Amino acid sequence: MTDLHELPLRALAAALRDREVTPVEATAYFLSRIEAHADLGAFAEVTADAARERAASLGTPEADPPDLWGVPLADKDLTARAGVPTRYGSRVHADNVPDRSDPLALVLDDAGAISLGKTSTPEFGLTGFTETRIGPPARDPWDPANGAGGSSGGAAVAVAAGLLPAAPASDGGGSIRIPAATVGVVGLKPSRGRVPAGSGLDSPGGLAVAGAIGRSADDTAMLLDVLAAGPHPYATRAPGDGPFSEASRVLPGQLKLGVTTTSPWAETMDIRLDPGQKAALDEAIRVLDGAGHAIEDVPWEPTGYGEMFMTLWRASAARIAVPDERLGEVEPITAWLIREGRALTADRLLTAYGAATAFERQTITAFGDFDAVLTPALALPPQPIGWFAQDDPERSFARQCEYAPYSSFVNVAGLPAITVPVLTDGHPVSVQIIGRPGGEALILHLAAHLERARGPLPWPPLERAR
Repeated sequence: MTDLHELPLRALAAALRDREVTPVEATAYFLSRIEAHADLGAFAEVTADAARERAASLGTPEADPPDLWGVPLADKDLTARAGVPTRYGSRVHADNVPDRSDPLALVLDDAGAISLGKTSTPEFGLTGFTETRIGPPARDPWDPANGAGGSSGGAAVAVAAGLLPAAPASDGGGSIRIPAATVGVVGLKPSRGRVPAGSGLDSPGGLAVAGAIGRSADDTAMLLDVLAAGPHPYATRAPGDGPFSEASRVLPGQLKLGVTTTSPWAETMDIRLDPGQKAALDEAIRVLDGAGHAIEDVPWEPTGYGEMFMTLWRASAARIAVPDERLGEVEPITAWLIREGRALTADRLLTAYGAATAFERQTITAFGDFDAVLTPALALPPQPIGWFAQDDPERSFARQCEYAPYSSFVNVAGLPAITVPVLTDGHPVSVQIIGRPGGEALILHLAAHLERARGPLPWPPLERAR
């Protein structure tokens, strides 16, 4: 039972199914790792007793158990689970214990998974960094002085440090891909509508979707297969087609791939691409060009993006259940976004919705000549805890855009995207691959190809020091 965390998700599920390890043993193992690395701030709540009870209740596997039977996972602290504190990263909801589970939690239960608790998130998932006043910040396992990104920062840290074999997460403006790229694991944001349990997550414009974080493309594909069970409007596969984890292994032949370092934020923000991030993009281009794919620059010149996205983000915040008289209890950036959102006029909001629809069409058209498009995952390397200056809301928002200017536009366009590490010397550095609507299988295939060229993903220093 040693080093269970080093098993890929598929191998761990097979070991449980084949009775090489029991759910009780696997649960105890990962709980011990969570306790040993609590200083990383990956968890907002650990439900050890409930997890042990769930593991014991599973008994032994039947002939054909669910895909994640006995696998320890955890919910992001934006996903309600009955009887478990769900704080949304906020002191306002410090005592909130829901009596009903969200569909996303129920889907994982049906798949046989065991929830070990709640992974940490910034307040209401509003920021691209996971630092709150309700708990410790989520830290990059490669350098704990640095933050882990957000808003699925806890989930990404848990996977990177081997506290979980994989993790469900959500992404409304980069919230899966930003932390995954920050700590050097794989983050998959599906197409809008791909995951019926939690797709949209009640966000204006349908920005937020549920997705997966893993240490490999195959890990994320396996988890996506579970999350995407059921009808979904953007499906490109016919009924009876194989799962994503099988489709992603199919050789697609020569592809036409686009590349862009253009960010729609550059019109209003100071966007500068760090040489290390550019080097990762160049490496991905080298590998895929060597595989025989045609690679060209994308002729894409987006305009008017900043005001449109800010309006949609403020509108999302305006709907958060925090009374005006309690705004003094939330983070300054949360209060700023809520106040700004509640002051929006209907005319301004409708204009933003129209601009978002136009942007979606323009982006899909610009990218439509390509099977997939490569961009940097981040513009800057991981930054120290506190760098995002959350006490100065406008500066904080600008820094989030400067750090991750290639993420939110994918949400507005409703496209699937995956971030995958391609350089691993000292600290993993990732690229982003954006697919066509419903094109998860192809971007998973490309991510797996880059993984094979890269070699095994190393563990952060906390593992090398064992």
